[in-house]
Amino acid sequence: MSSSSHQNQPPSPQQPSPQQPGSRPLSPGQGWKHGADEPVATPSNRLPWVLVAMLSALSLLLGGVLLAQNSELKQLRNQASSATPAPADSSQGSGQAQQPSQTQAQPSQNPAAIAAMKKLPRRDPKDPTAMGKVDAPVVMIEWSDFRCPFCSVWTRETLPELQPYIDSGSLRIEHRDLVLFGEESMNAAMAARAAGNQGKFWEFSTALHKVAPTSGHPTIKQADLERFAKQAGVPDMAKFTKDSTSATTRAAIDKDIEEARSLGLSGTPFFVVNTTPLSGAQPAEVFSQVIEQNGGKK
Repeated sequence: MSSSSHQNQPPSPQQPSPQQPGSRPLSPGQGWKHGADEPVATPSNRLPWVLVAMLSALSLLLGGVLLAQNSELKQLRNQASSATPAPADSSQGSGQAQQPSQTQAQPSQNPAAIAAMKKLPRRDPKDPTAMGKVDAPVVMIEWSDFRCPFCSVWTRETLPELQPYIDSGSLRIEHRDLVLFGEESMNAAMAARAAGNQGKFWEFSTALHKVAPTSGHPTIKQADLERFAKQAGVPDMAKFTKDSTSATTRAAIDKDIEEARSLGLSGTPFFVVNTTPLSGAQPAEVFSQVIEQNGGKK
């Protein structure tokens, strides 16, 4: 995966300065944190070292089993690695999205991968997590996690630059959830779906990502989700609360996750534009290049 995508790994340190009710609105990318009541590890609640060793060994064993499973669809990730431009800045661990060099992104040449990617677009006119004409010639599938900092960077900086393609009818974007960072990521995904049930999925997504940090994984509590829903203009908050905890909403997200796992995806954001996979928070010009190669116009 590109260095501007986020793997499923332990969260990096979060941003300081929690926001209190009535405080100054956060600047884009400043982030928020509610960590005062987070548990602190003590000797009494640490696992014995023997158990830790056993769990580590089991994880390695399971990882080996999973890696041994061959799937034609998992070639999507390998294809993305060769198709996606390499970052110009090779620094690691900063948590910042890297700016790639302007190497040409190429569509897949693997027949099995092409066949798999052609099946991905759902083109459901009632899909509240999609935007753009249902018959647009270019369909971009976007897998993301609401606590992934690179997903937030992409939503803030790249997505607005693609709006002219959507407005012209050339581009359709279909969101998929790939929950990587625990219960709070799942809660955020369910809240976004609940907002989508009232036609406000993308508005909710924008409100959340607008103030998300550029590194680490923000703590997102129920009060935050309700605040983002109100900012998005969700009209019925009682229905929002109900839908954000419903089994139907969870099932829709689980379906997305199962699809992503079948493709071998383990990092976000990840994209498939028709038959061209792209990994990471690439700049707008990379996406524009691929969209126009597939017949898209502003």
